[in-house]
Amino acid sequence: MRQLTARNPRTGAPDYRFVATAPEVVAAAAARARRAQGDWAALGFAGRAEIMARFARAMAARRGALHAALEADTGRRRITEQEIDSVIGAIAGWTAIAPSLMPDGWTDGRAMPAVRHAPNWKPYQLVGVVSPWNFPLLLGMIDAVPALTAGCAVIVKPSEVTPRFTEPLREAIAATPGLGDILQVLSGDGETGQALIDQADCICFTGSVVTGRKVASQAAGRLIPAFLELGGKDPLIVLADADLEAATDAALRGSVLSTGQACQSIERIYVQRPLYAAFVARLSEKAAAVELNWPDINAGEVGPIIFARQAEILAAQIEDARLQGARVLTGGEIEHHGGGLWLRPTVLVNVTHQMAVMREETFGPVLPVMAFDTVDEGVALANFGDYGLSAAVFARTLEQAEAVGRRLDAGAISLNDAALTAVFYEAAKQSFKASGIGPSRMGADGLARFFRRQALIANTGHPLPLSAFREGG
Repeated sequence: MRQLTARNPRTGAPDYRFVATAPEVVAAAAARARRAQGDWAALGFAGRAEIMARFARAMAARRGALHAALEADTGRRRITEQEIDSVIGAIAGWTAIAPSLMPDGWTDGRAMPAVRHAPNWKPYQLVGVVSPWNFPLLLGMIDAVPALTAGCAVIVKPSEVTPRFTEPLREAIAATPGLGDILQVLSGDGETGQALIDQADCICFTGSVVTGRKVASQAAGRLIPAFLELGGKDPLIVLADADLEAATDAALRGSVLSTGQACQSIERIYVQRPLYAAFVARLSEKAAAVELNWPDINAGEVGPIIFARQAEILAAQIEDARLQGARVLTGGEIEHHGGGLWLRPTVLVNVTHQMAVMREETFGPVLPVMAFDTVDEGVALANFGDYGLSAAVFARTLEQAEAVGRRLDAGAISLNDAALTAVFYEAAKQSFKASGIGPSRMGADGLARFFRRQALIANTGHPLPLSAFREGG
């Protein structure tokens, strides 16, 4: 058995030990899931909804234990409460709307009126979910819940950085009759994740582009679909006539919420030159007023850096920017408190696209601000780079913001706000460029992607004889 250790982000102590699931154990879990999946799918939407509702109640009954574990995993309190609520709400939401998203019935053909067709939705037998450390429960279940609703069996492999929440989650699963083999949570590291890809019929991965490429390659070798939600370098464009208070509020929240440890965080800000000086001054004023939630976890807005390696990346990007001429107006230093690692909101100016902080994913509360002159220039700057997860536009009117937003190469565009995909899940969107591949996990596609669509094609007339295709007519 391989023993793994997890670090507490508030204390820095390696205070949690667990066993990595071995490949042969993953294979046995997959076999159990496959044996159970046929009966699970046969329950239909209504039968599965009843069991999923019991699962939601089992989670709610263990809310205290879930909260304590997630708080120890991430070092934050209020967002942990929201994370639990989001998952419980998602169960109710998916099971309520799922039947309406899967149309059935026969349709008459257009080209051949005697031929009719009907869809048959066949769920993947086993879905593997490999989830990240920044929102351990939410991103572990964001794919699992619709897959279960569709009739798939699911195995989740959470990040080894934040593994504590798996204990109360497994208890909730065990307390839900009919769910034990259908939903399994296997702790481990990259080796466990690779073993899961070898067993699944469909893989969902949320994480970095570097690891996502490896997942895609392994899945391609088995010819199974890989739905990848990868990194972002999300831009915010602020036009000259935008509301200064609203734009700076959204920019700060969009970058700093969850300590910037979210793929949809704002990581580049482009402000039209007439508003640039006022925007930077007001943003810096607001950023300087933000407080750490240390030593009191119930105070402040900025939690610890969850993954110690991320602190090194943040420090390196800030130092690279400094060396190339950027000025740090707020924050800028990794702070050590109680053994944890912290970074206050860091506003940077005099930045260029030669700097890593403008090209590479940051995943922290860093706000580099660059001026632009024309709208065309702002669009070109925002479309720069390898990422295309999401973006945002602020303008005086919604119509102006929409006109710019339609020109951006990103999957979700927040208009007169920022990072709306963190709170709004109804709109289907896909990732552009290196930010991912596969159907949307939001909107109706979030359920439909877990089905293979089978076509039933019926001839209501007499089949064509071979002579109908005789040469010469």
